[in-house]
Amino acid sequence: MVHTPIHASWLNQIEIFFSIVQRKALTPNDFTSLDQVEDRLIAFERRYNATARPFRWKFTSADLEDLLARIERHEQKESNLQQHDHCDHQPAVLDPAV
Repeated sequence: MVHTPIHASWLNQIEIFFSIVQRKALTPNDFTSLDQVEDRLIAFERRYNATARPFRWKFTSADLEDLLARIERHEQKESNLQQHDHCDHQPAVLDPAV
């Protein structure tokens, strides 16, 4: 039995791979037999494995902390602007004579 992770980041990688297979090997789906599908998938697998390289993350934990701090500053600025706009405006009074 093999236990695989069920969290989204692992599943996203699988979805990405199958999306690549769909776009690069199975579209257009002009197959006349299952043997053609099998041959195309095997050829894709060989080519993909020969050229694939591990993905190297460039987004570090420091980058994440910086991004979260910027988001927090932006949200605080937006909140302050909304509070300021709310306090400065008086409700409009309609003149029934107009």
